[in-house]
Amino acid sequence: MIDAGDPVQTRGSAKSIDLHLQNLRTEFSGQSALLLYHAELIVLIRRDHNLAETYQKFRTLWMAEGDFLREKLNIRWLVSATDTFAAHDSDMAVRAVAMMTSAVVNTVKMYESERYLTDTLDTTMAPAHVEDVQHRLIPLFEGMSCFTVGTDDTLRNMVWRMEPFMALDPVGPIFQEIWARLQINDTAFARFKAQHKREKTSWW
Repeated sequence: MIDAGDPVQTRGSAKSIDLHLQNLRTEFSGQSALLLYHAELIVLIRRDHNLAETYQKFRTLWMAEGDFLREKLNIRWLVSATDTFAAHDSDMAVRAVAMMTSAVVNTVKMYESERYLTDTLDTTMAPAHVEDVQHRLIPLFEGMSCFTVGTDDTLRNMVWRMEPFMALDPVGPIFQEIWARLQINDTAFARFKAQHKREKTSWW
């Protein structure tokens, strides 16, 4: 276990790699040294430090300790892992699934950030609008239309298509873990899930 005082999440990266790694140690205070080691490898990879050798250590770590890492890392560091796979793995299938994962999370991050930036944290759905989408197409842009809250099968069908990718080691199970967490944290997925009524089109 790392003992570095009260944990403080890092933001950005220090110019000095030594300072950056020290800041990481503080962030992971109270957690397993294995999680810190994982974060250190990512930092070294991003700084092109012995890139081939360091990336191989990173990949080997995921193949050996994937279950532990998926359970213990927060979404921020899980996505840092998929970003690393997407940028450096020799298997394009692995890179594609990693990129898929990062794209989903970054889309959610943008949407949730917009809620804060526009001071629209209250996401209470208007009952009249919920009823409206059940009976008519509400256009958005470029032929897209509103999600039919409560009954829509779009996400159920998307999950069916995603499931084969979630089986691809080492990134597929990361994708699966993140997807599950997006359904329980305060995201649009969880909020729509709470409104869903049709069991056969559930996506979780």
